[in-house]
Amino acid sequence: MTVEAPSRPALAERQARVAVAVLFFTNGALFANLLPRYPQIKADLGLSNSLYGLAVAAFPAGAIAAGLAAGVAIRRLGSARAAVLGTLLTGAGILAAGLADSVVLFAGALFLAGAMDAVTDVAQNAHGLRVQRRYGRSIINSFHAVWSIGAVAGGSMAAAAIALGLSRGQHLTISAVVFAVAACIALRYCLSGPETETGPGTETGPGTETGPGAETANDPVPASESASVPDIGGRVEGAGGPGTRGRRTVYVLAALVLIATAGTLVEDAGSSWATLYLSGSLHASVTLAAFGYIALVGAQFIGRVIGDRLVDRFGQRTVARAGGLITAAGMGLALAVPSVPGTVLGFAAAGLGVATLVPAAMHEADELPGLKPGSGLAIVSWLMRLGFLASPPIVGLVTDATSLRVGLLVVPLAGLLAFLLAGVLRNRHH
Repeated sequence: MTVEAPSRPALAERQARVAVAVLFFTNGALFANLLPRYPQIKADLGLSNSLYGLAVAAFPAGAIAAGLAAGVAIRRLGSARAAVLGTLLTGAGILAAGLADSVVLFAGALFLAGAMDAVTDVAQNAHGLRVQRRYGRSIINSFHAVWSIGAVAGGSMAAAAIALGLSRGQHLTISAVVFAVAACIALRYCLSGPETETGPGTETGPGTETGPGAETANDPVPASESASVPDIGGRVEGAGGPGTRGRRTVYVLAALVLIATAGTLVEDAGSSWATLYLSGSLHASVTLAAFGYIALVGAQFIGRVIGDRLVDRFGQRTVARAGGLITAAGMGLALAVPSVPGTVLGFAAAGLGVATLVPAAMHEADELPGLKPGSGLAIVSWLMRLGFLASPPIVGLVTDATSLRVGLLVVPLAGLLAFLLAGVLRNRHH
């Protein structure tokens, strides 16, 4: 829940907002530097589509394995320190994956990178929510927009490195060092103090965190909301028995997990398969093929930049439903009439459509009544990674049995899923 705050945040909060944005940027850029290298790695290791799908699924598998450990890291280190440490180890895992000379080492390195990415993801969102509470208004979408900028920058860096003829080792070493330095500098300007402050004025200035706290910092749910949650149509239900409220909360939380998973399914299709589809099935050059993923995250950035304003005007439920339709129609048309320009535009439509899904699900889960502070955010952050885990092997198996064009139908189907479940989101202003 947000709290009242001065119209202009203090210098400490403004610096902390920039610092968190840097952490989101580095998180998006690190993994995106590896993605355009996937076709070369797949060819060098002689992987089939199925084996390749299983290998890249090691990244989300690592994220799921380490997802609950993020809470321990945050309690012991603080959210900012946990995010920076995770960033350093993610960069090391990505570099190892790029240098791997066997599928076992490749998958193992991706597992490590995914595990550390999960810690970084939860920790940076937890710190971002701390800063949001200090601001007294919604700014979480802006952090996710910066993540998209980072992903575009990382993908563009990789495309430039390929065009310049840099080896994978040279390219990924530069990436790891640059973003490690950026994350360490950002740490200096993150909020200090314990994780559980509940309002403005409780922290003294920028610096690293020193006090232990809960997994994420959340204000208590007001009593007026403690007995109500939205039903599938988005309406707020009145108080029932404890069992009824508990079942309703579980139902809404499950729907939020599926909405976030729909967003991750689309992101994974862009990261794992867009380059392969454009370069293999549509015979685009390696450099041009990188723009499938770049288009997706670029459009996703635009959607997140304007997302807060759209939500304030039309409501979260309406925005999510429209996004689901845009995803389904845009990518469905691109697959129905395949071409390089049309496919790039199709991935762009998908990125725009799912832009607000993950932030919306996280924010809604963070405010669910009947849960301990931070529990809803942690559960959605952890379980949505099942989409990343399930998608690569499923698409790989479908591709080997039919074609990658058929396998990518997961994108429009994810859009339809988001459209159908968006009713659990509330059409309310922040």
